[in-house]
Amino acid sequence: MRKQIALGALALTAAVVLAGCAGGSADDGGDGNADGTGAELVIWTDEERQAAVKDAAKAFEEETGASVKIVKKNFEDLRNDFIAQVPTGKGPDITVGAHDWLGALVAAGVVDTIDLGDKASEFEQVALEAMTYDGQLYALPYSLETIALVQNADLVGTDAPATWDDMIQKGLAAGTERPFVINTNGETGDGYTMYGFQTSFGAPVFVQDASGSYTTEVGMGGPAGEAFAQWLGANGKNGTGYISTTVDYDINNELFNSGKAPYTIQGPWAISAYPDVKNIVVSPIPSAGGQPAAPFVGVQGFYLSSQSKNKLLAQSFLVDYLGTEEAQRALYEADPRIPAWSTLATEVASDPIIAGFLASAQNGVPMPSIPEMGSVWDLWNAAQSQIINGADPVSTWNQMVTDVETAVKG
Repeated sequence: MRKQIALGALALTAAVVLAGCAGGSADDGGDGNADGTGAELVIWTDEERQAAVKDAAKAFEEETGASVKIVKKNFEDLRNDFIAQVPTGKGPDITVGAHDWLGALVAAGVVDTIDLGDKASEFEQVALEAMTYDGQLYALPYSLETIALVQNADLVGTDAPATWDDMIQKGLAAGTERPFVINTNGETGDGYTMYGFQTSFGAPVFVQDASGSYTTEVGMGGPAGEAFAQWLGANGKNGTGYISTTVDYDINNELFNSGKAPYTIQGPWAISAYPDVKNIVVSPIPSAGGQPAAPFVGVQGFYLSSQSKNKLLAQSFLVDYLGTEEAQRALYEADPRIPAWSTLATEVASDPIIAGFLASAQNGVPMPSIPEMGSVWDLWNAAQSQIINGADPVSTWNQMVTDVETAVKG
């Protein structure tokens, strides 16, 4: 579940689109009627988000004089439809979608920047970074998700281990079949799930600039990447065996649910797979390399079309009607992912499981949305699988980095 949030991924999401007013949606260079009179905003949404979007749309209609038409669509169709229809002048003004669409949307020229103004301070920083490309904010975020350490407190207690070594020692003391289990997607490899450990060595996939935007500079090379590769090999087939390519998503969940492993790394989508674990504790991923573990974070948000005739109205709908605690709460209730709205995230974190995932997300980084990430996955995953299975860690890793750099340069 690469967690292609698209980790998309991982559940159906809303899509919102505000299409232009009477006369079509192609951009005429203007921003439409500021008061909304005579304008129509067309909103695409999936079934889960429909009621929440309707509530915001109703208030918007009453206060601006604009009309809103809501169209339910399949989430999996939204990105391609948006890219295809916006340039024709028939596309919408805003669509909701996953942050890892952003690179493709920018490359296609179908999204515009937005200005949250003072509202920006209301959102989790990682959510804003996820929706930022080349230093520009392109969407209003509303939810986030990530992976974290999940432990069976009946076997290892409630204290969260701070380091890999601490976790392994506690896992061994539990006397279970294995001290820890992690999904490697079988022989395929799973860089997504392993990424918290990798970043704890200071080896990000791509380097981020000061704004949080990803550059195309590969960050996995050099001594930090080699140290992670050596650690991975030391815990693979020819080492401790704690990390194994015999474990896929389902096997991972079965081993944890059956009490054969007291720790795993998983996301909130997997918690329902553990009905036999009565006392679950969730916390940030422990560090293996000395630096904080920073897992990938996936974010959902609302994008503004570059071809909107009603950009002032569209911006107002996003910032003034969806960018409120009331609207963000309605979206959370429709789709209970961690809210990107900070005070609401803190509120729902009264649930200790949600609190654990929120803490992990606050340590995390956005999954890269740049198109170059598409060149990474297969090479990165394969190298990890090979190292776990006994290939020379340093040479295998360095060859992967070289191959990724070549692929990124195109």
